[in-house]
Amino acid sequence: MSISASRARLAEIIRNRSFGRGEITLASGRKSDFYFNLKPTMLDPEGAALLADLAFDALKDEEIDYIGGLEMGAVPIAGAIAQISWLKNRPIAAFFVRKKPKEHGAKLAIEGFAKGESLEGKRVVIVEDVTTTGGSAVKAIDSVRDAGADIVMVLTIVDREEGAAETFRESGVPFRALYKASEFLNT
Repeated sequence: MSISASRARLAEIIRNRSFGRGEITLASGRKSDFYFNLKPTMLDPEGAALLADLAFDALKDEEIDYIGGLEMGAVPIAGAIAQISWLKNRPIAAFFVRKKPKEHGAKLAIEGFAKGESLEGKRVVIVEDVTTTGGSAVKAIDSVRDAGADIVMVLTIVDREEGAAETFRESGVPFRALYKASEFLNT
């Protein structure tokens, strides 16, 4: 399937499984009359495969060691991209940042590393399912930078077009979205 056909099919899946209308309060605290809950798309076999393929294609020209982001939205995406990267012989390892470090066990804030592995000196892409203002990604960026990584970019599946691009531009972090909310609102 071509990239444009994959993109059209994934948009159809998002529209059917993950897009809705109705008043909702977003993670940013803002009110909205539409929402994206991408978990039904990310956890659907075809949705996961298409999402991974399109995200991997969007990153193909970047030198990346790791991909990850804030739990929960980034976990299925990062895992799917890690898997497809292996199948395409360009391995990108995955991780995720906890919203709050575990209070037991190793008490980790960033998960996914074997003993002796870290983000120190690694090139990292922060991934999100839906981005509104960029606040959640900034939390992940801060944790990952504290761990010594270089942030290559933030990649989101859907940009709600409500300030994230400006947030990342001001912080000097490149931002890329597979889709914009307007693509779903105007159809």
